[in-house]
Amino acid sequence: MTAKDSKVKEDWSALMRAAIAGDQVAYRRVLSAMTPVLRGIIRARAGSMDASWCEDVVQETLLAIHVKRATWDPQMPLRPWVYAIARHKLVDAFRKRGRAVHVPVDDFAETIPAEAEQDGFEMRDAASLIDRLQDRDAALLRCLAIEARTQDECGVKLGLAPGTLRVALHRALQRLAKVRQENGL
Repeated sequence: MTAKDSKVKEDWSALMRAAIAGDQVAYRRVLSAMTPVLRGIIRARAGSMDASWCEDVVQETLLAIHVKRATWDPQMPLRPWVYAIARHKLVDAFRKRGRAVHVPVDDFAETIPAEAEQDGFEMRDAASLIDRLQDRDAALLRCLAIEARTQDECGVKLGLAPGTLRVALHRALQRLAKVRQENGL
């Protein structure tokens, strides 16, 4: 790495620090400095994708940098953070592109598997694991998984607001996963 390269890296970080502090000129400068670098990285990894597709990914990356700039740790160098965002946006763009592929189902109708039969022990095993949780977690998971009620119904039944129910469900599932892991299941 040359002294010039080091200065450029330093400049990006310094410019972003100033931008986060409210300096609009610094923000414009750092985005202007990033754009050709991002464009080169994305074009290099895009393979046969056309220039407009690459430019869309560049713009998505710049938008993500703008939206997430407050998550960057000013004590860390900026370039790895920017490159990670570019990598993720490029992967997202490839995934979106892949979803547009159309394959006629008729060609595969004979090989599409039938729906899996329900395991007769599944509910029993789930109930057994749920019983090992604290009362609130167990009641929530029983309501949703065993009784197959909607989140709204369970919220009313358990006296939980929708946001509280989602948080409680997330935590209950984490605890359930821990119980499964502790029991080697």
